Amino acid sequence: LFFVLLFLSEFLAEESQEKFWDFVEANQNTEGEHDDTEQAYYQMILKRAGALLSSVHLNMLKFALSLRAYSATVHSFQQIASNEPPPPGCAAFFSVHGLKACDAQDLEGLLETAPTRPKPFLFKGDHRFPGSNPDAPVVILYAEVGSPAFSSLHRAAQAQAQDGRALYVLRHYLAKPSPNKVFLSGYGVELAIKSQEYKAKDDTQVQGAEVNATMIENDPVDEVQGFLFGKLKTLYPEIKEQLKELRKHLVESTNEMAPLKVWQMQDLSFQTAARILSAPAAEALNVMRDLSQNFPTKARSITKTVVSAEVRKEIEENQKLFKGSLGLQPGDSALFINGLHIDLDTQDIFSVFEVLRSETTVMEGLRSLHVDTPHIHDVLKLNVQPSDSDYAVDIRHPAINWINNLETDHRYSSWPYNVQELLRPTFPGVIRQIRKNFHNLVIVLDPTQENAAELLNVAEMFYTNNIPLRYVIGLVFVVSDEDDVDGMEDAGVALVRAYHYMCHEVDSQSAFEAVISVSSESVVGDVVKVLEKRYPYVEVSSILGADSSYEANRKEGRGYYSQTGLGPLPVVMYNGMPFQREQLDPDELETVTMHKILETTTFFQRAVYLGELATDHDVVDFMMNQPNVVPRINPRVLDTSRTYLDLSDTNNFFVDDYARFSTLDTKQRSTAVANSMNYMTKKGTDSKKEHDGFVRPVTFWVVGDFDQPSGRQLLYDAIKHMKSSNNVRLGMINNPSAAVTPEGSRVARAVWAAMQTQTANNAKNFITKMAKEDTARALEAGADIRSFAVGGMDMDLFQSAYDGPKLDFLLSHSVYCSHALKLRRGQRAVVSNGRVIGPLGEEEVFNQDDFLLLESIILKTSGEPIKTKVLQFGIEEDRASDLVMKVDALLSAQPKGEARVEYGFADDRFSAVKIRPREGEVYFDVVAVVDPVTRDAQKVAPLLLVLKQLVNINLRVFMNCQSKLSDLPLKSFYRYVLEPEVGFQADGSVSAGPLARFLDMPQTPLFTLNLNTPESWMVESVGTRYDLDNIYLEEVDSIVAAQYELEHLLLEGHCFDVSTGQPPRGLQFTLGTASEPVIVDTIVMANLGYFQLKANPGAWTLKLRKGRSDDIYKIYSHDGTDSPADSDDITVVLNNFKTRVIKVKVQKKADKMSEELLSDGTPENDSGFWESLTRGFTGGVKTEEPKQEKDDVINIFSVASGHLYERFLRIMMLSVLKNTQTPVKFWFLKNFLSPAFKESIPHMALEYGFQYELVQYKWPRWLHQQREKQRIIWGYKILFLDVLFPLAVDKFLFVDADQIVRTDLKELRDFDLEGAPYGYTPFCESRREMDGYRFWKSGYWASHLAGRKYHISALYVVDLKKFRKIAAGDRLRGQYQGLSQDPNSLSNLDQDLPNNMIHQVPIKSLPQEWLWCETWCDDSSKKKAKTIDLCNNPRTKEPKLHAAVRIVPEWADYDQEVKRLLSRVVGWTLFKESPTLSSSSTPSLLLFSSLGAAC
Repeated sequence: LFFVLLFLSEFLAEESQEKFWDFVEANQNTEGEHDDTEQAYYQMILKRAGALLSSVHLNMLKFALSLRAYSATVHSFQQIASNEPPPPGCAAFFSVHGLKACDAQDLEGLLETAPTRPKPFLFKGDHRFPGSNPDAPVVILYAEVGSPAFSSLHRAAQAQAQDGRALYVLRHYLAKPSPNKVFLSGYGVELAIKSQEYKAKDDTQVQGAEVNATMIENDPVDEVQGFLFGKLKTLYPEIKEQLKELRKHLVESTNEMAPLKVWQMQDLSFQTAARILSAPAAEALNVMRDLSQNFPTKARSITKTVVSAEVRKEIEENQKLFKGSLGLQPGDSALFINGLHIDLDTQDIFSVFEVLRSETTVMEGLRSLHVDTPHIHDVLKLNVQPSDSDYAVDIRHPAINWINNLETDHRYSSWPYNVQELLRPTFPGVIRQIRKNFHNLVIVLDPTQENAAELLNVAEMFYTNNIPLRYVIGLVFVVSDEDDVDGMEDAGVALVRAYHYMCHEVDSQSAFEAVISVSSESVVGDVVKVLEKRYPYVEVSSILGADSSYEANRKEGRGYYSQTGLGPLPVVMYNGMPFQREQLDPDELETVTMHKILETTTFFQRAVYLGELATDHDVVDFMMNQPNVVPRINPRVLDTSRTYLDLSDTNNFFVDDYARFSTLDTKQRSTAVANSMNYMTKKGTDSKKEHDGFVRPVTFWVVGDFDQPSGRQLLYDAIKHMKSSNNVRLGMINNPSAAVTPEGSRVARAVWAAMQTQTANNAKNFITKMAKEDTARALEAGADIRSFAVGGMDMDLFQSAYDGPKLDFLLSHSVYCSHALKLRRGQRAVVSNGRVIGPLGEEEVFNQDDFLLLESIILKTSGEPIKTKVLQFGIEEDRASDLVMKVDALLSAQPKGEARVEYGFADDRFSAVKIRPREGEVYFDVVAVVDPVTRDAQKVAPLLLVLKQLVNINLRVFMNCQSKLSDLPLKSFYRYVLEPEVGFQADGSVSAGPLARFLDMPQTPLFTLNLNTPESWMVESVGTRYDLDNIYLEEVDSIVAAQYELEHLLLEGHCFDVSTGQPPRGLQFTLGTASEPVIVDTIVMANLGYFQLKANPGAWTLKLRKGRSDDIYKIYSHDGTDSPADSDDITVVLNNFKTRVIKVKVQKKADKMSEELLSDGTPENDSGFWESLTRGFTGGVKTEEPKQEKDDVINIFSVASGHLYERFLRIMMLSVLKNTQTPVKFWFLKNFLSPAFKESIPHMALEYGFQYELVQYKWPRWLHQQREKQRIIWGYKILFLDVLFPLAVDKFLFVDADQIVRTDLKELRDFDLEGAPYGYTPFCESRREMDGYRFWKSGYWASHLAGRKYHISALYVVDLKKFRKIAAGDRLRGQYQGLSQDPNSLSNLDQDLPNNMIHQVPIKSLPQEWLWCETWCDDSSKKKAKTIDLCNNPRTKEPKLHAAVRIVPEWADYDQEVKRLLSRVVGWTLFKESPTLSSSSTPSLLLFSSLGAAC
């Protein structure tokens, strides 16, 4: 628990870096500041956090601590530190550009030499000391906040940072991390009832360790059927034993699970709802949790419930609404928090926590702006997120010289003209040839620049290849726009004039060709040569000279360029959208343009389909009227990563009291600046009618030094814009360039004084005068300020304010600019509704058009909707305009999320559970729609209970029941592990952590245990001796305890080849660190270009694998990573438990364009793919040459779950090894193996000399999920074969665990598959008495197979090279995705799928003797059998163990041999289990679910 300090600091860092550093400052050393119990320490830390947080945020913090949500963050810093690596014997240390020291005295020396070494990479999550100089050397302090070693090093680094000599970064580092595991929560545990049709229980049991049972004994209430046994035991301790007996009897009588008749099940869903609705509101959620989580034992009593007519009627009425507005069918569920949809299948508790937290921030902010509680939810529903659309400029402009025109040029006349052609299907990636100007490329260039020629060549290639570009080589020529330039001197002008001459004489195409031939290193002489050669009879100087008449649009070119604000030349625009700089490389340009064309085609197809675009419309006009077309593009304004000021505070401070102002924090300072701001607006009238009845939704603060020309220019442009718009109000913030003096601030003081003392209109006219240059020059020369007065000004009042000695407002503004706006002295910026745009560069233009663009964006996204809402509050104009600005800043600063759902639905009189919020506080509006007998209800009920304890909620739970059920709707018990805060025991120590308890379970069923964890977690079972696949409580006399460990966090991604837009199948990525570059690797699938890598919290580097991947491809760009988009090495930081998905684009290297990854080129030298992960487990020797492994190893893959099948698996392995001389390598699917098996396998490997590897793959989230464990295992047998094994494995055999091999499997490995990707054995037909059970002989299968055999999946051989080459894995997954949506298809998934795909992925039938099984084959064929499989027999239902001993004589000997080995090496005591039960206690199943994280 002592990491609570670090977790808390991370929680605060997400609030703001300022809070983080305040907290660090206050807790430099916490030694000896509390009692010795953990609880006292926890309380003390919370009290300190309470000073920085509101009460709702404090509850969020408690919840985050109970979730251990930040343990991953702290652990990621620990991993980054271990890569440094830390100097020995230091509790904390500095790292300055790679050199390390543990002593504060050494810092000076390290800093002096730092500039000679490269700067370290800083991550997004790093804590940078506020006010550090970003250009200074970087000091990284690795230390544990609150530890004795921390404070001296912190103070040294802080001192350097405050002097501007260092950029100080703090990273958590524990010199001695605790060995204890952290218990996690936020996952579900399911105890599912298994079918006992075929007995699959092992009769040998492994002696297990006892578990502490006091955890159940001390339940204070312990209610069974109305008896409170906890109370009774304390009141009557003398009859404790009899009470135990009574309790046991009651439990057994209620928990009977006699099967129900079909007519009893029909109405169970409505009956459960009625039972929940009849409970008092405060208890209803508990009842719902109890009934849904223990449904199998509650079902019988629920059948006696009566459902009232009004409940049934209201539910059915509501269901029509749910279907119409939310698309929910009866039985579906949905959860909304403040209108945000929480998808229970994909969103884990950590993303729900993020939602709660950001909602809290907004609601608290609105509350502190004095928005009334009822209005808060109205404001929240406004959608103000900036749209990510690419902005474009208008390309209908005379400056553009079009080279060709698809609609009129003769060469395109054979192409069709109708826009409906767009909807005609074509092959992917084909560009349709239609005689319309859909794709327009404009190149703006200065023909004399050296890179202009390259671009023009690419353009020419497009043009000559008939790629339908109206390749308006918009040769916008940006050349001199002087009046009488002599083209004989200026090459650019010469080229433009020559171009226009040739257009005039011949046509634009030949002019274009001529320009290309000239422009390589354009000098006037070249232009003259071309003209003389082509037009020998013309006087060249009359074309090029100063009085040339070929001037058509020479001046417009530069005008267009500067008006559109396109940035440095050359610029290439596609349909008016500029490409980024890095895309202008000629190789890239072609790729990017093709990509854009394909993208835009979909946009046009949609427009044609919806009838928005018809053949008689002008396509270019249609595009230029889209909302993303603006008059001027300013990347600063359009950038979607934006910074906002926090204006959500209310106080009474002002800037004219500097002493007070300097003590405030940033948020309070922002409010003080806003409080003190006076605004100029259009149409200011006299003071009596000060408010002109306008709420202005756009507020600009112009920041600059108004005593400098650049500051005045910005102010002047802002005033010009303000005078043209009724939506704007304008305020000014001074950012002096030098120390504040009366002489250096004449204009600033005049502006301030006018705003303070004059009427709005007079002040505006006076300030407009002040912003002009000649005024400023005159003032500097000593002119009297009075001489600039405008009519109607009260000069005496003004003069006294102007000459006043107080410069507080300037000092406050100056300090505000440097701290809050992060500007240096004199820098300019614009703040629009709290959004900071700046600092603007020295020469950067920000003119009236930019203000217009900024205004239109604000109005479109947030200004108008917020204004409309604020007007409904009925408050006076000034305050309303202020409120619009502040609410906009608050809402826009939130991360972009889903749109909120408006649900004005549903009657809740009879059919909903309602919980009202506490009066007067901010509340969350929570709506759940749920069927109480579904898996979703098992999750929703506990989640809502925790929410209710955590925050103030207005809750409505609507029942969405199904009628006419024909089967028991829930066949499992379920627990959701979640607690609202950390729990403590009576002695003040932390309780063992959240865990799932299943108490008083029924005795008769056979259970299997499943964990339901967040998508990105890979967990494995550790340290349990029980068979968690077959839990039979009648045979257990204590507690069954299971422990799980979070082994890896998953990093997922999608990868595409930019040239083709297709996934690069077979491409390999590796993940590692600087010191160990390859820790894990993976292969890219063709489905969605998906890949996954196993990692842990920390910073990782993603690379293409050395070998073919690295030879053929290079990384082109990446998204969602932590490194800049243009860096070659991709850095990914995993620092929380949330899902992480990245996107990577790759491109073939120029000289490898024709090569294929999966060709038969040289194989990669890798002996094993997830090899390094299993280093801890791998037995056998791995030093042999990879070549030998390729040629002469039998690779055998198998899966098993449960102790019985693991016992069979060991025997199968033994039978394989006894029959071959060839080296064998076994591949096991790790996901389902028990700890006992993983412990025993290295000993077997040593004893019998084989290699093995444990492989793992997490079922991808986009592939239809299976719920039942057995079906999941079947899925793994067939769906991921192409990605489970490294590319070096060419062939493998799958052998079922319950098979016994009687021959050398080398023969099967070398079997000729005749070009098929895999070979299976067909089902035997010889045992005639089983004919009635051969389902493939009739119905669907008979017609589908059309005379082909139906194959069995117990044994198959796969040629992986062929399998990957024909994309068999991707085809199988695609077919599975389609078929699995129907619950009745694929009843034997692993077998039905390949048989169903037999026409697309051919199967080679193996000879019959390769697989003999007694159920289907007659006795005479047994002697030829090469392997014997213990198939289930649907006629006799004989248990596997009996069958094994009866059918296979050698089985018992193998069994004994394995047992002897295990008892010798592992020391297991194996015993025949006798079902003895102590009579005193009912065996309950208790489940520990610890998910260990290492901090």
